[in-house]
Amino acid sequence: MALLYELVWRLLHCLLQLQRAAAAWFRGRVWRRGGRLWRRAGAALLLPETLGFSSQKKTAKPRRYRWVADGKALEKLPLHLGLLVVEEEQQYTDIANLVVWCMAVGISYVSVYDHEGVFRRNNSRLMEEILKQQQELLGSESCKYSLEFLNNGTDQHALTCPTVVKVLSPDDGKLSIVRAAQQLCKAVEQKQRTSKDINVTVLDSLLRESNIPDPDLVLKFGPVDSTLGFLPWHIRLTEFISLPSHKDVSYEDLLSALRCYATCEQRLGK
Repeated sequence: MALLYELVWRLLHCLLQLQRAAAAWFRGRVWRRGGRLWRRAGAALLLPETLGFSSQKKTAKPRRYRWVADGKALEKLPLHLGLLVVEEEQQYTDIANLVVWCMAVGISYVSVYDHEGVFRRNNSRLMEEILKQQQELLGSESCKYSLEFLNNGTDQHALTCPTVVKVLSPDDGKLSIVRAAQQLCKAVEQKQRTSKDINVTVLDSLLRESNIPDPDLVLKFGPVDSTLGFLPWHIRLTEFISLPSHKDVSYEDLLSALRCYATCEQRLGK
């Protein structure tokens, strides 16, 4: 039996050598004599550039359609997604990429928050980076998307658009609740309200500056297991998914989180 195995192995080895020799002869003889037609055919088979993978510009359109298809394929998509950065160093380009990907998959509202308020203080820089990445990632398709930037409840860019971006800071969290409570106490003191008028509905109306819905999903970036003041009033039913870092985050990271959200069962306190 061992002798038979050795004979079969030698036969396969000989066939492999013959195949390599034939391939080498074909390339050397036919490639030289075949002329322009053979070279074009060979280039079409051997060069990835002819297949549309040579540059980012050529693949921009297919990528955009893939992002749209991914969003439609999900069982459910968050209407409002929050980006919570609890890292010491903030990367504007990575956050801008996340915002553009959210636009592409069909998310209507995106909130950006860091516990030091860095993004809020540099709001213009972040918005410029988002517009830059929108053009770079979507290419000629970027004109089909528009953004509205909100800050402190006011429009910074008057645009009719499917995606709204709001930059948040700790001032929008616990401090906003304190200010609302002070406003109610002052109204009671001035006889404009009574203590019986104060309820959850009244407080909720004071805390909502716009018609933006509560976040359905928040992606937390960083090692700290805390929301660090991110909209404590608005996250009662919010799903949180933690990622190691927002630095060098990829579209696959975002898509994986969206798939996790789409499959989670929300019991809504039941």
